[in-house]
Amino acid sequence: MFPTFQLRDGNEIPIMGFGTYEMDGRQAYDAVRYALEIGYRHIDSAEWYGNERECGQAILDFCAASGVPRSSIFFTTKLRTNSGYVAAKKAIDRSIQTCGLGYVDLYLVHSPIGGPQMRAESWKATLEAKKEGRLRSVGVSNYGVRHLQEMIKSGAELPAINQVDLHPFMTRTDIVALCRQHGIALEAWAPLVRGYRFNHASIKSLAHKYHKEPAHILLRYSLQKGYIPLPKSSSKQRIKSNLDVYDLELSSEEIAHLDSLDEELVTDWDPTKCP
Repeated sequence: MFPTFQLRDGNEIPIMGFGTYEMDGRQAYDAVRYALEIGYRHIDSAEWYGNERECGQAILDFCAASGVPRSSIFFTTKLRTNSGYVAAKKAIDRSIQTCGLGYVDLYLVHSPIGGPQMRAESWKATLEAKKEGRLRSVGVSNYGVRHLQEMIKSGAELPAINQVDLHPFMTRTDIVALCRQHGIALEAWAPLVRGYRFNHASIKSLAHKYHKEPAHILLRYSLQKGYIPLPKSSSKQRIKSNLDVYDLELSSEEIAHLDSLDEELVTDWDPTKCP
């Protein structure tokens, strides 16, 4: 049984997820199916990724073959664009129909792009779908301080999660502090820094010390910071290896050293400062 974290809405989320960005078709299906077979119970998808159908089918097929109930699998997908209330309602309907799972465990507004009015309308539609029971938990992704403050000032229900690019080379201390102040959990969508810093001296040194791989050090950092990491890979060996982090404990001094490596490294995109 994977450890879980209780969100501010009372729902439980497995603290290690499986990311599917840049996977589609058979590759997405096979990767998700294998991840579920070896123990993952948290799958992260998005309309933007174009793989909701494959992820959903892999979950349904795994549940049918294993006897594991669908309710034991935590499935996330995301609103692609902030294009108004009606568009958001249609997008939610489309995602639920496409994945075929009946409901979505976590639905995120994928970015703050679109401006205050469009963000507010997207969030209104998302909260309504949550009240209807079609979305269990709701949150945001790539929201910066100004976007979160906007939500706080509005008086609306706050997101359960903010999924952002978080790792030792992008610590985002301001976003992290605000989320923690308001009980918003943090998901790290690129906990492995997309492999860009596997050869960094500090990462290699810790990997050598603990007889682990660089990926294990980065994932352990994320877990010990209280984040929910979403490692992604289509390689069976790496998918399995990424789970090998529970016999490792970094010291507080090592965590502090990793924090000091911050260089504001953007691994993919960064809309956290958009208007």
